[in-house]
Amino acid sequence: MTVPRLPWLVLLLAAPALSSFAAEPDFGWPVTGGGPGGGHFTPLAQITAANLEQLQEVWVYRTGDYSRGEPGHRATTFEATPIWAQDTLYFCTPYNRVIAPEAETGKLRWAHEPDPKLDRANDKQHSLICRGVSYWQEATPDPSRPCQTPRIYQGVLDGRLEAMDARTGTLCPDFASGGTIDLNKMDNGNSEAGVVNVTSAPVVFEDLVIVGSAISDNHATAMPSGFVRAFDARSGQERWHWSPIPEALRQQTGAGNVWAPMSVDPERGILYAPTTSPSPDYWGGLRSDPLPGTDAVVALNVRTGALVWQFQTVHHNLFDYDLPAQPTLVDVTRNGQVIPAIAQATKTGFLWVLNRETGEPVFPVVERAVAQSDVPGEHSAPTQPEPLMPPPLALQSVSDADIWGITPLDRDACLRRIHGLRNDGLFTPPSLQGSLVVPYFGGGSNWGGPGYDPRSHVAILNAMNLPGYARLFPSADYAALKRAGGPDEVARMSGAPYGMQRGLVLLPLGVPCTRPPWGTIAAVDLDSGRIRWQHPFGTQPTGIAGLNAPASWGAPNRGGPLVTGSGLVFIGATPDGLFHALDLETGATLWQHALPFPGVATPMSFQAADGRQFIVIAAGGSILLQSPIGDALVAFALPPR
Repeated sequence: MTVPRLPWLVLLLAAPALSSFAAEPDFGWPVTGGGPGGGHFTPLAQITAANLEQLQEVWVYRTGDYSRGEPGHRATTFEATPIWAQDTLYFCTPYNRVIAPEAETGKLRWAHEPDPKLDRANDKQHSLICRGVSYWQEATPDPSRPCQTPRIYQGVLDGRLEAMDARTGTLCPDFASGGTIDLNKMDNGNSEAGVVNVTSAPVVFEDLVIVGSAISDNHATAMPSGFVRAFDARSGQERWHWSPIPEALRQQTGAGNVWAPMSVDPERGILYAPTTSPSPDYWGGLRSDPLPGTDAVVALNVRTGALVWQFQTVHHNLFDYDLPAQPTLVDVTRNGQVIPAIAQATKTGFLWVLNRETGEPVFPVVERAVAQSDVPGEHSAPTQPEPLMPPPLALQSVSDADIWGITPLDRDACLRRIHGLRNDGLFTPPSLQGSLVVPYFGGGSNWGGPGYDPRSHVAILNAMNLPGYARLFPSADYAALKRAGGPDEVARMSGAPYGMQRGLVLLPLGVPCTRPPWGTIAAVDLDSGRIRWQHPFGTQPTGIAGLNAPASWGAPNRGGPLVTGSGLVFIGATPDGLFHALDLETGATLWQHALPFPGVATPMSFQAADGRQFIVIAAGGSILLQSPIGDALVAFALPPR
């Protein structure tokens, strides 16, 4: 990589006290999480609270790759975080086209050729989606040969892993079969065409490219196993694989996959993988054997795939409370000792802090007795683990005092709705009558994960407080429920005696039945385990042109924060389409800018050749937030000097 031009003053301000995994040698953005351990941190400090009012939109790149869900065409969600290398940005669109614009101007250098020809009616995920790409540099390149200079790797939604020349976007002929590996054609246990998907950027370490998978929820009991696979970065030959599902159990359950980004500790040679529930999510009658590698932070030897340790955050998951976010490498000071740790955000609202060498919790953990299933053929874990610190970042139980409505009539309707559901707090198991799920199955926290300031050991997390429900029904009722239609999800769960129905618990106007705020953003002191501040976050459009709900109500949000060396937090994530800059110390909003479409992605930062710090965010909206859908990549910087 080239070394960017960084003013000496910024170097002096930004350099001290940065832990080794967070400080990047080029002050760019070489991987989607900012560094191999995530954290979305840049030491750049040119943009400050004092000059934010001068921050301006520099360029907007429109990809043309978007759909609002027209017939025969799946809706798109633009969640990619670009990476920066050699004064070029690289990112993927929801159609899995990789695009490389000039970082400073946004002018196109190349676009993916040939087009990956993703089936745009693909229905294996909620939308067409790609969250990022990865970059690899040959140690001793031969510039005369294709793909000897940097390569770009991307996971295609339909389960392909592609390698392309970073200079041209053409596929690398010496990588596997013409530049492509089809993960669906590998031995994944149970096979079904197109079920193994990829949505997050692969991990690149030394001469390995490592990829997880996204596997459809609630489809069947016997799904493909959630393999993590490492391939030779040059040839594409598989070097190792690991699965949380033992071979003896693969005919009765699968998944346990890693759809969220993974992290690497280069110093220790450890890969950290956040796994999901075994299949299907809401019924576990055929998966009574302990599966400690599911719903767990799993540490693997990055060079061999050997298990180092695993820590399970949910036992016998019946709630779709999988791990949705990148494990973030952090340092925690306790009793005068610096502990290398992992911070793992979760859908339950817990933030787990684990010793990254041993997997032991940094703060005390208790096993709480939880409600038991009353569904014939099902069993529940008798207890669930709970960290005593940090406190939960999301609503985890609902009493009558928490039930809310805009008017008394609205509240009465919500009371009747929630009183009709089984409601035994966090980890209420699914039931035939229907069970309240709080936080709902989308979080708590979701895939955006924490931003992390390595100097103060503070993590920034946005979260949601939305009520959901899950109901089991006899499998024979599936066809009739599916024909009836409606906004809620109905799934067959083939191989189980039950199907599943789930959705949000809302008023007819779409207002949640629990008290606001419905979205928050918080700062967690990882040394003490305490919340420094937590505020409502985002505003929800009302459907009346130009009118949003009160800011104190907050809003559902998707995407993560960027933390800068000057003590700012940049984040989009909200359905109102605003890009925000917050004060790291207080959470106060210092600046806002209206994006072309909501920025439901994690921003990144780099220094351009002209010396300016840039902030870039994908603004394309989300079908999950019922927001406008678009295709914009937007860059901000201070005016040239």
